[in-house]
Amino acid sequence: MTKTEIGGHTRLCGLIGNPVEHTVSPLIHNTLAGLLGHDLVYVPFHVEKNRLMDAVKGAYGLNILGLNVTVPYKSDVLGALAQTDPLAEKIGAVNTLVRTEGGYKGYNTDISGLYRAMKSEGIEIEGAEIALFGAGGAARAAAFLCGEKKAKKVYLLNRSLEKAKSLADEVNRAFERECLEPMALSDYEALPSRPLLAIQGTSVGLHPDVERTVIEDPEFYRRIHTAYDLIYNPEETKFMRRVREAGGKAYNGLKMLLYQGIAAYELWNKVEVSQDMIQEIYRLLQEKNR
Repeated sequence: MTKTEIGGHTRLCGLIGNPVEHTVSPLIHNTLAGLLGHDLVYVPFHVEKNRLMDAVKGAYGLNILGLNVTVPYKSDVLGALAQTDPLAEKIGAVNTLVRTEGGYKGYNTDISGLYRAMKSEGIEIEGAEIALFGAGGAARAAAFLCGEKKAKKVYLLNRSLEKAKSLADEVNRAFERECLEPMALSDYEALPSRPLLAIQGTSVGLHPDVERTVIEDPEFYRRIHTAYDLIYNPEETKFMRRVREAGGKAYNGLKMLLYQGIAAYELWNKVEVSQDMIQEIYRLLQEKNR
């Protein structure tokens, strides 16, 4: 399904970040281009921190159709954009740049990607009580998603209580309701005893550090009915394993990765990707992730 012929009409998309060498995004986008018959190629670009503005300006000058943005540039790139989607502006982070007249417009497809991934597993956010672990990166997107989709209550647990308070204040202010309650991670025993939906948004347990989890106490996991770990490598994190051992359901973040990429591709090419294509790419990602 990958492209073999490149010519004068081939459009270019890519990923900017540092590092980018580990990315699986080319698999998503180049497979989509092949399935849809688009004359398009997607490649990663390693960008040094002091060259970010040059990279975005140069990409526009080179007629690059669109870009994804990964760490550490999701916030810094805002200063290089002609426009920013209102939700991405609220979050203060962008991961997708779409070419427009006069410059790139920034979007955050982490939000829609996480939502579509959770919906695909039958997980509902509206009206839910949620324990959210972490206050940066992907956890930040999850916090804003919970606010936007009207979660009943979100207990935001983080090692730094000040960072949790700051994010909770941002989300509560953005959606004009007190939906997020900040907590120190060490105070997890103060969570309600009734079963909660959990979103694990820290890097604890990410390969190769697979024998750690954000909370080591196995008794805690009896409080979780369903868990979504934003990590996808390893395929089953220790957090997920603890939840399953306690009788709950648990999912990894591979579908979030997939759906945020799908959303970006749809924005760049003004198409809607079919569910059959999504399933095909998910199968390929699972094979690569094993």
